[in-house]
Amino acid sequence: MIFSSGDITVGFLFGFVVVLTFVEMYVSYVHDRKLYAKRDTWTNVYLMVSAIVVNLIMKTATFFLLDYCYQFKLFQIQNIWLYWIVLVLAQDFLYWFLHSVGHYVRFFWAMHVTHHSSEHFNLTTGFRSTVFEPFYRVFFYLPLAFMGFTAIDILFAYLVTQIYGNLVHTRTVGKLHPWFEYVFVTPSHHRVHHAHNVRYLDKNMGMVLILWDRWFGTFQEELPEDEVKYGLTTQPEDTGAVNIIFHEFIALKADVKKAPTFVDKVKYLVMPPGWSHDGSTKIAKVIQRELHEAENFKGVS
Repeated sequence: MIFSSGDITVGFLFGFVVVLTFVEMYVSYVHDRKLYAKRDTWTNVYLMVSAIVVNLIMKTATFFLLDYCYQFKLFQIQNIWLYWIVLVLAQDFLYWFLHSVGHYVRFFWAMHVTHHSSEHFNLTTGFRSTVFEPFYRVFFYLPLAFMGFTAIDILFAYLVTQIYGNLVHTRTVGKLHPWFEYVFVTPSHHRVHHAHNVRYLDKNMGMVLILWDRWFGTFQEELPEDEVKYGLTTQPEDTGAVNIIFHEFIALKADVKKAPTFVDKVKYLVMPPGWSHDGSTKIAKVIQRELHEAENFKGVS
């Protein structure tokens, strides 16, 4: 079998992440930092394997759909350097949009929630994949094909940025230089993203660039006075192999069933997590607004 330079590059980068993971495990063990828990780590591996299986099932369909849309490209960038710069930037923005939908639309949150369900945060958390994302991810990347980027290049850019996204799942790196923190997603930014603190909910959606969050109002800095607490606002009691993937679908089905009208049933699917027809629960933005109002009142008084 002949491997392309792209295959070799992705393989090398993935191997690099695996080596770093074992280094972090060793450092955690030697210094008794308790960054890892055996069951949690095995759950991360299980979810990664599940996602790989789904990715393999969808791989051919994803490629051919992108390749088909490429026939209808609106333009073609000839300069190779500009081609790759625009591709990576556009792909990173579309990932930010995809990721935001995963947080603000409950049906998609039901799939994305598995990635946030760990109460630990380490390099294996990056492998805690959104298992069903390969079924719909391609539709968010179709604009790239219409922009004149080939299917193989789109998939390669995605894999490389995904590997970068894995590297920021760590507590062993503090804040980096201010200019880097301003432009790129860092471990500090992503710790915020995985927190269930009210202030930190639904923040820092970027994969490589944090600029999208700064520009579109989803950025939140990690604050020393608000220590990050990982996991979900309500953790599932059953963390078994099936429930860890489907627990939010089960909760969503129950909410849809109790909704009094058809419109309310649809709203449970498309509104943000926390929305309820009777106001018994609240979405993150409402809770955050109440937190800011309380802090402002305390500051004035």
